[in-house]
Amino acid sequence: MAKETTKMLYPDFKMELEAGEPVESRPGCGSFFANHWKGLVVFLMPIICLPIILTNNIPEYRCMYILLIMAVFWVTEALPLYVTSMIPIVAFPTMGIMGSEATCMTYFKDTLVMFMGGIMVALAVEYSGLHKRLALRVIQMVGCSPRRLHFGLIMVTMFISMWISNAACTAMMCPIIQAVLEELQAQGVCKIYHEPEYQMVGGKNKKKNEDDLPYPTKVTQCYYLGIAYASSLGGCGTIIGTATNLTFKGLYDTAFPNATEKMDFPTFMFYSVPSMLVYTLLTYVFLQWHFMGLWRPKSKEAQEVQVGKDNAHVAKKVIDQRYKELGPMTIHEIQVAILFVIMVLMYFTRKPGIFTGWAELLPAKVIKNSMPTIFVVIMCFMLPANYAFLRYCTRKGPVPTAPTPSLITWKFIQSRVPWGLIFLLGGGFALAAGSKESGMATLIGSSMSGLKVLPHSALMLVVILVAVFLTAFSSNVAVANILIPVLSEMALALKIHPLYLVFPAGLACSMAFHLPVSTPPNALVAGYAHIRSKDMAIAGIGPTIITIIVLFIFCQTWAMVIYPNLDTFPEWAQIAAEEAANKTRLLSEIAANKTHMLEMAANATRLLTNNTELLTDLASSSSNMLGNLVANNTQPLADLAVNGTRLLTNLAFNKTV
Repeated sequence: MAKETTKMLYPDFKMELEAGEPVESRPGCGSFFANHWKGLVVFLMPIICLPIILTNNIPEYRCMYILLIMAVFWVTEALPLYVTSMIPIVAFPTMGIMGSEATCMTYFKDTLVMFMGGIMVALAVEYSGLHKRLALRVIQMVGCSPRRLHFGLIMVTMFISMWISNAACTAMMCPIIQAVLEELQAQGVCKIYHEPEYQMVGGKNKKKNEDDLPYPTKVTQCYYLGIAYASSLGGCGTIIGTATNLTFKGLYDTAFPNATEKMDFPTFMFYSVPSMLVYTLLTYVFLQWHFMGLWRPKSKEAQEVQVGKDNAHVAKKVIDQRYKELGPMTIHEIQVAILFVIMVLMYFTRKPGIFTGWAELLPAKVIKNSMPTIFVVIMCFMLPANYAFLRYCTRKGPVPTAPTPSLITWKFIQSRVPWGLIFLLGGGFALAAGSKESGMATLIGSSMSGLKVLPHSALMLVVILVAVFLTAFSSNVAVANILIPVLSEMALALKIHPLYLVFPAGLACSMAFHLPVSTPPNALVAGYAHIRSKDMAIAGIGPTIITIIVLFIFCQTWAMVIYPNLDTFPEWAQIAAEEAANKTRLLSEIAANKTHMLEMAANATRLLTNNTELLTDLASSSSNMLGNLVANNTQPLADLAVNGTRLLTNLAFNKTV
């Protein structure tokens, strides 16, 4: 009866209890937050930050409101990074910080064009296959024993990542490592993954944790983590090596357009390459000690490496075979290599300072590094990949029956260029310009003037530590977008050369070694080799400590050689500080005048209210007096009228008689 009643009341209800199936419990609050936390962050963050502009509705705090929201969205990725970067296009004009024209212009600056052009040139190298030939050839020269092979892979990855994106470099090296390891495993020299563990279940051997991914051996982790870390470190060597470098260069140029110490291509390399070489070599040594038993000859890892050393010919066979498959160097690769060298030479000779550069010889406007970059990109589309069409003239050999392709195709570029980076970098530039225009950056910098008590070296160390910590959990570019504008204004407030803090912080934003989410190379090798997050977190301790110490030492010593005035507060920075102070003073005066005007308006309103009450009382009193006067005189007038009427009546009667 109960069953029939239930069916009548709930015809679609399934009787799981009678069928012997468990009833699914209703998801709790934990499930809701786990599934919808991003939506909650997007909805609640603007509301939580609202008191900032309600209590101080001036441009500085309105810009701070936008900055805090974007910072949280960037760090948590509640919205996609590229979408968060579009917020200034909407918020700045509507909140009175910058106009639409000025805001949108920050999204396509010279630095950004140079970066996108650099990616296209790197794709041309990848399209031709030149990068593989270079990598395999260097490994052949270095050697194929485990330690030499690891060293060769790291050095090649570091060099290539100086010129192409870190992710593309890592993606190129992973198949090479995989092929070498598979051949070594086939020959019984090493193992790529640990043997699965078994446990007795029901009298049978059953694989433990069947759903778990294969667990890589220490040798495998050493090779893959080596190229991931080398990609991140190598990207610090040149301006075009990674988006982070171009981000903090663009932010610096935006904040200090009149600076005499520039971050041009050669100066950047002279500053960062020596330290890059040192911490890359030390990272190699640490990985050898951690994974391959360096200086521990009796360890299991060292014995495995010794076996690999005795069978180095197996790895060499794989490398030689891969190189042989590439065939002879094609005219396509030769042309791309020549164009690449031309681009680098144009970077160095544009305005070197030690002699007259080619940009100074041309009767043209100011030329920056975007010009040679895009020139090479255009040439990649103009030059043919081969010259078989000349057979029409020579009449030797078969003539081509199809159009001759260029050195790269737009279809390949369109599918491989991360176009969202335009908004990610542009959003940072817009935020920097808005913070300067509104006075927010000056406000933040002034609030940090209390840090003057710290020695400059201690302050630099704190800045490096903060950048390294933040970049471990968020996008490198996003951290640079948040950190660099604040440091620029803080340097002015503390009367420190801005490059003293900006350059180390910008490089430190690329030092992400602990988590797969920290940077694309980490994510690529973690997915390719099934490296667990805890293993990467432990392995990243060494490179993190190494890079912090080496970067700090070089920024205190070698940086003074590249920028001799780094320990002074230059004249252009003094002018910028004075302008910022004047702007802050002007904004304060405007705010004070606005407050005074509001007080005057309040007083006028109060006076008007009082006068209105007075006039109301006066009108009321007049009405009362008039009413009383009329009321008091009404009866005598009435009596007078009655008496007059009676008198006239008597007179008329007497006259008649």
